[in-house]
Amino acid sequence: MLKEETLMNLQAAVIKEQGVTFAVVVVKKHIVDNKFQGEQAIQSFSSYFPGMPIVLMAQDTRGVAHYLGRKDLVNFLSRLHISQIPWRNYSVNAA
Repeated sequence: MLKEETLMNLQAAVIKEQGVTFAVVVVKKHIVDNKFQGEQAIQSFSSYFPGMPIVLMAQDTRGVAHYLGRKDLVNFLSRLHISQIPWRNYSVNAA
């Protein structure tokens, strides 16, 4: 029997800043709030964005962005409004 592929939709952005290309992936707030779950999510998303550092982004109930990832990238992103991030929808195979 053939294994059926499942597509998963991600909202993410690939950004190149100061020679670093990295991905920002939208997740639920509880993932950003829990360091262990956040690290697991970063690890799993790295297969979709190979070789790139991953930063997670979630919004709180007031729409304020919260980030988890490399400190330099989080600091850069925290100076942007989320509307300045080039978001795209990605359809990826969920293994």
